[in-house]
This record gives sequence, C-alpha cells and structure tokens, in this order.
Amino acid sequence: GGLIQAGGGALLCFSATAACHQLSPTPASRGPGAGYQGLVDGGDNIKEATWESVSMMLQLGGTVIGSARCQDFRTREGRLKAARNLVKRGITNLCVIGGDGSLTGADTFRAEWSSLLAELLKTGGITADEAKKSSYLNIVGMVGSIDNDFCGTDMTIGTDSALHRIMEIVDAITTTAQSHQRTFVLEVMGRHCGYLALITSLACGADWVFIPESPPEDDWEDHLCRRLTETRLGGSRLNIIIVAEGAIDKQGKPITSDDIKNLVVKRLGYDTRVTILGHVQRGGTPSAFDRVLGSRMGVEAVMALLEATPETPACVVSLSGNQAVRLPLMECVQVTKDVTTAMNERPPTARPSVGTRGRGALPIPGDLAQEILRGNQRQHQQLRHPRADHHRGLRGERGGGGPGLGGSSWRPCPQFWLPPPPHPPFPKAFTGSLEMMEGRAKFEELCIPLCVIPATVSNNVPGSDFSIGADTALNTITTTCDRIKQSAAGTKRRVFIIETMGGYCGYLATLAGLAGGADAAYIYEEHFSIRDLQINVEHLTEKMKTTVKRGLVLRGCSPPLRTRLSPPCPVTRCRFSPQGGTPTPFDRNFGTKMGAKAVAWITGKIKECSRHGRIFANTADSACLLGMRKRSLVFQPVTELKEQTDFEHRIPKEQWWLKLRPILKILAKYNIELDTSEKAHLEHVRQKRISLESNI
Repeated sequence: GGLIQAGGGALLCFSATAACHQLSPTPASRGPGAGYQGLVDGGDNIKEATWESVSMMLQLGGTVIGSARCQDFRTREGRLKAARNLVKRGITNLCVIGGDGSLTGADTFRAEWSSLLAELLKTGGITADEAKKSSYLNIVGMVGSIDNDFCGTDMTIGTDSALHRIMEIVDAITTTAQSHQRTFVLEVMGRHCGYLALITSLACGADWVFIPESPPEDDWEDHLCRRLTETRLGGSRLNIIIVAEGAIDKQGKPITSDDIKNLVVKRLGYDTRVTILGHVQRGGTPSAFDRVLGSRMGVEAVMALLEATPETPACVVSLSGNQAVRLPLMECVQVTKDVTTAMNERPPTARPSVGTRGRGALPIPGDLAQEILRGNQRQHQQLRHPRADHHRGLRGERGGGGPGLGGSSWRPCPQFWLPPPPHPPFPKAFTGSLEMMEGRAKFEELCIPLCVIPATVSNNVPGSDFSIGADTALNTITTTCDRIKQSAAGTKRRVFIIETMGGYCGYLATLAGLAGGADAAYIYEEHFSIRDLQINVEHLTEKMKTTVKRGLVLRGCSPPLRTRLSPPCPVTRCRFSPQGGTPTPFDRNFGTKMGAKAVAWITGKIKECSRHGRIFANTADSACLLGMRKRSLVFQPVTELKEQTDFEHRIPKEQWWLKLRPILKILAKYNIELDTSEKAHLEHVRQKRISLESNI
C-alpha cells in the first residue's frame, strides 16, 4: 500500500501493487484533520482512492484534498501516532506534495521510522508481525508552490496557473488604464522569490519591475520617473509597474506599492492606481501545463516508489526542460534554504550571483530584466541599429501587435517562394528559409543572416520542442474539454468527440487529452486498427456501467484519419479551431526570450559577416532555426534540420511528446504496459554561475 499526501493537505492511500493509474487522490478531510494532522489523527482522515472518486478532479484548482498546518507532527509524540496509523493500514510509501517545510517533515519522519516502530512495539501499539511488514518507509516528494521558489526544478506545480490568473487581471487592468491614461502599480505574491513578478512583467510588457533578488540602484526613483515620462512622450496612454511583495532597495528597506504610487503622483502628477492581487493568484482553474505537469510528476513518483528499496534515498521528482528527473530530496531542500538564508543574511548590495537549477528569478539581475522588458525594439536601439518596423511576413506590409494580442499581424507571402517549391507546404518560415538558402546561389541579395523562430499552434517545427502559440492553443482546447465535461455531467451514457487542429501532428490532441482527462486520443503518428477501435469502445462500455457515465475522445484532423466510433451511446462531434484568443503567459514569455535571443544572434552575425561596408553571409550557420531543446535555446542550421524532417507529412521524424501517450492510456484506466527503459535516474543538485549573456 502507499499514501499520497499534499503539503498541508489531507491524506489518502492507493494500491502500490496496482498500475500507476491508481495514483489519483480522493477528497478526504477538509477540516482540522487535514495534512499531517490527518496522518496524526488517523481514522476517516485517511481514505483509499477509487477510480470514480477522482473523476472531474483535473479542472479543480487548489488542493482538492484540503490543507492545514500541523503542529502535532513537529513533535515526536505526533509522529509516533502517525507511524502507528500507517502501520495499522500497511502503508509503507509516502508521496508528499508541498514546499520545503512539508518535504523536510517527511524526511525527518523517514529518518525516525525505525526508532518509532521500536517504541510502538515496546509499548504494544503495534504487533511484531506488523512491525516486520512495515520495516521501512519510502519517501518521494513533489513540489507544489505558486512562487516557483524550490531549487532543483524548472517549474513547480501551480506556478503556471498563478501566472494565468495574474495575466487575466493585468489584461483587464490594461484596458481601463489605456482608456483613462493611468499608471497602475500591481503587487503580486513573492516575499522571497520574484519569479511571478518578473515573468508577469515580461509577458505584459511592463515599464518596470521590482523583485527581492535584485534591488534597484540608489537613484531608482529618478530612473523610474524618467522611464515613465519617455514612455508617455512616445505615445503610450498607460504605464504598468509590477512589484513583488518582498521587494527591497539597496539598504534593505521595503519598496511597497504605495511608495511607488506616491512617488509617481508627487513627481509626475500621473493618475495612479494600486492593485494588490492577493490570494486571487492562488485560485481558479489549473492551466493545461500544470495539469500535464502534475500527471507526469505523479506517474514518475509512483514509479520511484515501486522501484524503491530500504537503501533508496528519499527523492523529489522535478522537471528539467521537458524531462522528468529525480533529485535527492534533502539536497534540494538544503540548497533552497541556503538561498533564503543567503538573501536574509547578506546585505542587498551583496546578493548572491550563484543560481541553481530552479528558482528561476535568481540568476536574472534587475538591470537585465529591465532591458528585456523593452523587447526586441529596445535591444535594437541599445545596439544603435535603425528602428525596424513590424512587417507582415515577406510581403512587407506594416502591421502592429502587442503582448496581449493573439495570432500574428504578419502574413505569409505566397508570391515569395522560388518556383518550383521543392517540398509540400510546411510552416512557411521554415520552408521559406530553406528556399532562401537554395536561392543564395542565384541571388546575392539573399546572402544575409537568417533566423527562424518557430511559431505555430501545431508544434510541428523540427529542431524545437515547443513553438510559440502551441501553449495558447492547448489551453483553448483544454477549456473546451472542461465545458463539454461539465455539460456531460447532466447527461447519461454520452461520448463527446473533439477534433483538434495540427494536421499530421498529434501534439495538440495528445496533450489536450492528458490535460482534459480524455479516454483516448487518435493521432496520425500512432497508427491504429479496427481492433484498437473495438477495444476502446468496449472500454467505454465498461465505463458506462460505473457512476461516471460519460466519455471524451480527441482526434487529430489529419486527412487519413476517418474515424467513426460507435459506442452504445449518443455521440456529439465538436469541431473548433484553437487558433486565436489571448496568448498564455508561457507563449508571451517564450516569444520575448526567443525574440531577444534572435536579435542578439543576428547582431553578432552582421558584425561577423560585414566586409568593406557590405554584408555577405553564405555559410550554413548563417541561416539557423532558434529552438528549445530540453532546457536550452539553441541555434541549428536549417540545412541540417532537413534530415530530421518528414516533409510529406510536415512533422519532425522524432517527437519527444510521443513518450507521454502511455500515460494518457494509464490515466484512462487502460491495462497497458509502461515502458520504463528510459526511467529517470537519481541526479544531484549542482550550483552554477549564470552569466548575463546566457540569460539573454
């Protein structure tokens, strides 16, 4: 048996001898018996998870099983009661979801386990047979925090959802700020970590950001007022200033939102308003990213528990790029505490410049953050290049846009392609760059540096794990799935089929299936037969015999898929386009980083290829695609990517997300084998110095 516990949340158990799909929790106590308190109190505060009890949980935010702090568990007497409750139920595995406090408590519990059993055996609290069966306790941690302040993981569960809530409010405030020509000061959470403030600033194009890790210079008041004035003189009708609640100056004095408001009103006379977001950041429907992250980390945690031995150290499941990794739990906790201690003990003028994996805001100095906020155009000006207006693709028509606008103000130019096109239609920027490379032999004007940034909802550009726009499309589909499931709750024996975009690429269908809790997702990359369809229909039939009398099936819209499901219930087809809508924080932040990196690269290539006042770039590495590979942004020559591309079906030959498809089946309660040949191995947290160049 095993136990799942949320940091401060109630307790529930699952069968570790069953498949990984028994992971999901069931609501237990929401009162004073929640979290470690529920472990101490026992009784009905520990409940077994069933398949039906966790239905419709994916779209619920917060901790569904409740949350409460427990002082009893801090004492040995409380941990003794908790150990007895676990032994009586035969539970020897704990998955702890929380921050460094919950994870430290779990590690302490494990370290004392043997002595706790010995004391219980001596006092008659447990029998010798029970002590023998529960001779050791395995611990696996998962990090849940909106602050993204845990060292060892790129993202903590809940951070992306918090960013979604913040951006919804910022977008709404931007509208009224433009109408009334106001300055808004928005305070977001982050007493010790400025991640939310920094990413929000990048995503909304704020004028200034204050974060605790990087106090502003002594003359920040003058600099801020000068910046706001320049923005207004440039034609802007609003100003947005983001401040983390833990922001301080060089002397360690807090910088509050009211301080900033009074400064702006006194010196500039601008109509200024303060908005403190507060706990609204912690609620709402979880984003698609958090749903997929939680599912992936949960499955990896179960695998770690099943593989654990008495000698296996307690580990925490983390995210590195797009890979799940296991790290020593107490190493991560200790490094996280060391960072906090260093920030509290050292004066603000000597804040540590050493970052660790995770704790995303730490390695980014405030000055660099302010410059990134200016975006590509600001970087052009800093490098003394003439201003480059936005153009609509290769046609050359002027357009506009902003961080809060979806889609693209650029249009592809069908007249540009060099006849005859060597490949079938593909994302226009990628094929266009290949044709420009081929055209260099005939047209010297094409011998210029060229950088391709992947931007397509299908996420089918070779050389990059993610494309700008895919996360927004994925959240649009997930929201539609939620609405359909809510509608289906009032009906019986009904299956909904949702068609997604993506052509031959099944990324949207697969990830939306994971995030939306679908029963199946049919895609081109994973061929299926009539027998497979029959198995799926039989699976849906069995599901309809339970209290969960609904089904959800996704399918990609590639031409070869002529799927006709015939389950014994009505079928509703939903066709919609995931293109459009407000961009997600991930896409806004991703686009800003990609743009800044691309401009810096092109600037270097221009200097490198300039000879006697003219530019001549004719090497393979002068035309590159900027893509995200695992956790790094890398430039790859487009000619080398041709070997990695299936031009007939417009997809990369290898796609990392295909490894997630078994998880979709497992979570849909299919009896399948999970390939563990590429399981995550235990790694170590390492500290590294971050340079300014690498962060651009």
